[in-house]
Amino acid sequence: MKPIIIHTPWLGPAGMALFPFILIRERRFEFDPVLINHELIHFRQQLEMLIIPFYLLYLINYLFNRIKYRHHYTAYRKMYYEREAYANERDMNYLKKRKFWAFLGYLKGG
Repeated sequence: MKPIIIHTPWLGPAGMALFPFILIRERRFEFDPVLINHELIHFRQQLEMLIIPFYLLYLINYLFNRIKYRHHYTAYRKMYYEREAYANERDMNYLKKRKFWAFLGYLKGG
């Protein structure tokens, strides 16, 4: 699936996946294969979780981590969805070999 990329200069992070859109802060990120792959990993997670449950669990995971770690960036990076995406964003073949609900392998260790 080719993502629909929307330039949003007000966006805080460099990119964000909101199925079926990838929001990017700067146009140059449209050509960053690592960033796009990271967001496409989130697309797959969102589809597996039927989109709305993904966002609910994403928020719950973030809030739990925010209470636990007391720091936004640490809470964000320790989220299991983000840990899968960051661990595999440089592997451009990851989505071809990724197993269904692979993010479950990242539940521990966070």
